[in-house]
Order: sequence, then C-alpha cells, then structure tokens
Amino acid sequence: MKIAVIGAGPAGLYFSLLAKKHDPSHDIQVYEQNPQGATYGWGVVFSDIGLAFLREADPEFFHAFVAHHEHCNYMEIVHRGERIQVQGNHFSRTSRLDMLKVLEQACLKAGVRITYDHRVEDVSQLADEVDMLVAADGSNSAVRKQFADHFRPSFERRRNKFAWYGTRQRFHPVSLIFRQTGHGIFIAHSYQYSPELSTFLVEVDPDTWRRAGLDCASEEESRRYCADVFRADLGAHELLGNRSLWFEANIVRNDNWSHRNILLLGDALRTVHFSLGSGTRMAMQDAIALHEGLKQHPTETQAAFAVFESLRRPASSNFQAAAARSLDWYENVADKMHLNPVSFAYDYMRRTGQVSHEDLRQRDPAFTAAYEARAGLTADNKDGQTIR
Repeated sequence: MKIAVIGAGPAGLYFSLLAKKHDPSHDIQVYEQNPQGATYGWGVVFSDIGLAFLREADPEFFHAFVAHHEHCNYMEIVHRGERIQVQGNHFSRTSRLDMLKVLEQACLKAGVRITYDHRVEDVSQLADEVDMLVAADGSNSAVRKQFADHFRPSFERRRNKFAWYGTRQRFHPVSLIFRQTGHGIFIAHSYQYSPELSTFLVEVDPDTWRRAGLDCASEEESRRYCADVFRADLGAHELLGNRSLWFEANIVRNDNWSHRNILLLGDALRTVHFSLGSGTRMAMQDAIALHEGLKQHPTETQAAFAVFESLRRPASSNFQAAAARSLDWYENVADKMHLNPVSFAYDYMRRTGQVSHEDLRQRDPAFTAAYEARAGLTADNKDGQTIR
C-alpha cells in the first residue's frame, strides 16, 4: 500500500514504523512542515500502563525507546508547604526531542522516508496519489481545517492559563505544587526528564493571572514572576523559557474520523488535557490501532479505518471524559485549599472518578491509612464517601 503521513510527531512516526516493519512492501512517506529537530516543549511522561502498550506492540523498539528514560515509582503533592508522597504511581519521562529522534531513527532504519521543512499545500492532490493519507499534523491540524465540513470538529477552550517552562532543578517524582499568593493560587506541574532538566508547567486561573499583572507582562517578565512564586521549590535555579507564552487548553473533538482515504490521528483527531499526562500515550495507541487495522486489511483502506475506529472510539471518549473531570478539579481548586495536605492529596488522586479508595490502598497502603485516620472513616465504609 502507498501511504502518506502528514506530521512527524509520535502518532505519525510510530504508525509508520509499525506498518513498515510488519510489511516492508508498504511505501510510506512522512511529510513534516517544520525543520528537522525543531520541536517545542520540554519533557513527556508515560505511565506504566502506557508503556505496557508500547512493549506489547513492538518489544524491540520498546527497549530502544526507554533506554534513556528517567523513572520514578511515586508522585509528590505539595500543599501548604507539606510534601505528600503517593507510592505506586510509576512514571517514565524523556525529552520530547529525544523521543522524536529515537522514533525517527527507527523509521529510517525500517525504510520509511521522512521529508522535513515541507508543507503539503494540496492535500486533495496528495490523497489522490496514495492509497491512505494519515493526518497526524497536531491539534491545529491543517488537514482537519481543510476538510472541516467532513470531519465536523468541535473545540472547547478552557479557562485556566498555562505556560511551559523548564528548569535545572531536578524534580525526581512527578510533582504537583500548589502555592497560595496574594493574588491567588498558582500551580506547578513538574518532573525530571533528563539527568539535568525538568519540565515546569505553570497553571493559574484567569482572575489570578490578571491580578498578578501577567495579562500585560512580557514573556521574560512572566518567567521571572513565576520563578519568584515558586522560589521555595526552585531553590537557586531559574525557570528556562522556550516560547513560554500563556495559552489556554483547547479541547478538540471530531464527529467523523475519516474522509475518503484520509484519517485523522493523534492530536489532530482529539486532544487529551495534559493534567492526565496521556496525550502522547493516546497518540501512540492510535498508531497501534491503525496498524492493527492495516494488518487485518492490508489492501482495503476503508476496512482498516473501520477497525481503527472500533478500537479507539471508546477509549477516546473515556479519556476525554476523565480529562474533563480533571480539568474541573483544577479550575475549582480554590474550593479544596482548606483541606489538610493528606486529604487534599487524596481528593486529587480521586478527581477523575477512575481511581477508587481500594485502588489507592493497593498502590499505597500507608498513604490510604493516613487518610483514613485523618478523615475518621467508618469501618464499614472505606470508599471515602461517608465521613464520621
């Protein structure tokens, strides 16, 4: 099959790799509008569940993929200056640039062609020249825009403001830091992804953002302000910028996932908010599912697309629903700040409704026991709903 992929992100590259390794006769060309190595962002996070999918899909590539990851089996929630650790949360972290390099090298070795610094101007013409066109061109997908009448996308812009930073302060666990200031609450999502660097994502509600003067601050002024807010956590280290502009989360959905021989993949198809840390995982699971469809129907594009949708629609809906609940929690965190640190961490862990009290007990019995002691749960109700 002749396949064109638009976008050299994790979704497009991983699908290309799996498809080419399984059937070298596939002719696969990837087009990326940005120059080679021109990526923004700092690190990416995978849970152990997310890595399990990659291990099963391609064990050989999996070992190369995780060879230089940073690993930790607990997370830390900082509230009122107290650090609460929750064990049994396994995370693997790497830099986005290194992740893409590993994917690129594996694709080239397998025989996938990748053309950088090339914008596909006429998608319809390219689609006519191939059997399958995979649009993996990100949350601002140009392909999706061009065929919006067919894909029927919808967008939900959420209220909180975000800015991506890095720092040389090493946050070994995935850390969530909540700081009350005179202007309001600031939140940091931080984690080490290399021996020297950590991601440091700052989140703030729009009213606090305006009261702090960040609505009219320059990129440099915002960077310095946020570093001062989190000085106790950063120590002597500063925040590092990389197009660290304020933005809001824009949740993307599409009624239709394919049109003719064109399929949306990864963030072009749907976005999952980073508070769940699952965007890259979802993109690569999309790649696995499309590969499965192609394996089952190596010469029938529409049949391959049907398999992909049957595998991914339920997971996509479930993740977006969980992400919405997570977003609601963060956007209303002011209502939680009165909680003691242990109860606050417990409330955070259960924010999506997908983690039960018993799940937490299995992950970290000591943390769960500490919460039970603080909350005074009755002996016959350990689901965290009834407080004595």
